[in-house]
Amino acid sequence: MTRKTTTTTMVRNIAILSGNSHPSLALSICNYLSISPSERILCKFSSGESRCEIQDSVRGKDVYIIQSFGVGHDPSYKVNDYLMELCIMIAACKGGSARRVTAVLPLFPYSRQPDLAFSKAGAPLRGEGEKVVVDGDGGKGGGGGGKGGYTFESVPVTPHPNIARTTGLGKGVDMTDVVGRVRESDNAAGVGYRGGTPSGIQTPPLQLITYGTGNNNTFSSPSQPPPLFSQPSSSQQGQFTTHDYENPSLMLSLHPPRPGYKQWMAQSGSLVADLLTCSGADRILTCDLHESTYQGFFDIPVDNLHARPFLCRYISRHILPPPLTKNAVIISPDAGGAKRATAIADALNLPFALIHKERRPPKFSAAGGKNMATMMLVGEVRGKTCLLVDDLVDTGNTLTRAAKLLKREGADKVVAVVTHGVFSGDALERIESSGLDKVVVTNTVDQGEHLRRSRKVEVLDVSGVFGEAVRRVHFGESLAGLFEGEGML
Repeated sequence: MTRKTTTTTMVRNIAILSGNSHPSLALSICNYLSISPSERILCKFSSGESRCEIQDSVRGKDVYIIQSFGVGHDPSYKVNDYLMELCIMIAACKGGSARRVTAVLPLFPYSRQPDLAFSKAGAPLRGEGEKVVVDGDGGKGGGGGGKGGYTFESVPVTPHPNIARTTGLGKGVDMTDVVGRVRESDNAAGVGYRGGTPSGIQTPPLQLITYGTGNNNTFSSPSQPPPLFSQPSSSQQGQFTTHDYENPSLMLSLHPPRPGYKQWMAQSGSLVADLLTCSGADRILTCDLHESTYQGFFDIPVDNLHARPFLCRYISRHILPPPLTKNAVIISPDAGGAKRATAIADALNLPFALIHKERRPPKFSAAGGKNMATMMLVGEVRGKTCLLVDDLVDTGNTLTRAAKLLKREGADKVVAVVTHGVFSGDALERIESSGLDKVVVTNTVDQGEHLRRSRKVEVLDVSGVFGEAVRRVHFGESLAGLFEGEGML
């Protein structure tokens, strides 16, 4: 209470703005700081474009815009709507001469998507079997000769349908032999140039490619070409979850590349960072980034708060009071969260176990030839209370499968403790029918609808953590005390 009284008398020249994703969290943060939220108008035009109007003056003020992501307050809004709304609000505040604009993002968007197009073998410089001669001066002969190197500043030429996309990268490529071979293959196929089709060669029936699904552009052909945009089948969709899309090799197996084209993945992580920076954000305040390396995409300060002290205190007081701590174990549902789980286990002086998830090729898998991940428990859980610790639950597939494995291994009780509860799709129904006894999440995402739909979900309020973080950032104080759990609750 002493801390809150201090904020009542000292916090000045500050403005708190809320997006449409989580207005209740913004109001709770304002209550902690004993200030009123600034007035704004956020709506959509009939065309779907977002409109923002700041109704209070922000000139010379320290502005904090609170916008979370996931299933928000309004079901009609999607993650991309909230992101564009946030960028417009930041730009509006900078246009209103705000001294500093801090984006408070309890759940950071796009933090789970990979940012490297090729993480193992790297980008191919040429197609297999193709001879590419690069001249250092950009022309044929002279300069760098035939052994010049491809540079990443070079621009690929527009490929011929019979030339691989990776052929002829860069300026100064000797394409004489390649074009000659293509002309020979085209002549053999009956594709004529200005001189027409060579005599003695029969032209096969023309095949038209379907570019859409409407009646105006649907054509019949003797042999139907593959669709331009492949979608996973229903059976494939059931075998893959949201976490699987973080693995580039799994994405390539789900969407195989077309002949002559090396599949790339969009760099969404750095793109979102650039969007926020270009909009005018001076600082980012978030919590439990799925990938801590995400902070390196920004050239502005990024404060990544940790919910670990808050979760440890709740576990020790409400889930595992002192008589029960001797019969409990902390579980990491995958290898990626082992460091997070071990930190909580060390703080609570509890044993640690790990669930190893491995996806092997179908010929080596015991999942009936399907590309399903096998889960193996490393540790002892028989007769114990298991606490599954993770940073985010989305579809719930990982947690429910882990709970099933733990119950099969003899666990008495399984409780999931997660920072961000997105619960997309049928996640709540899956959790209700699973072996999970309770799922504890924070309110970094609006949980109002989730509480109404599930009896197993329990929500912890983190508005005090973010309120104290805003106060410390405003006065230039250190955030280390928050990570240690000083003076909170």
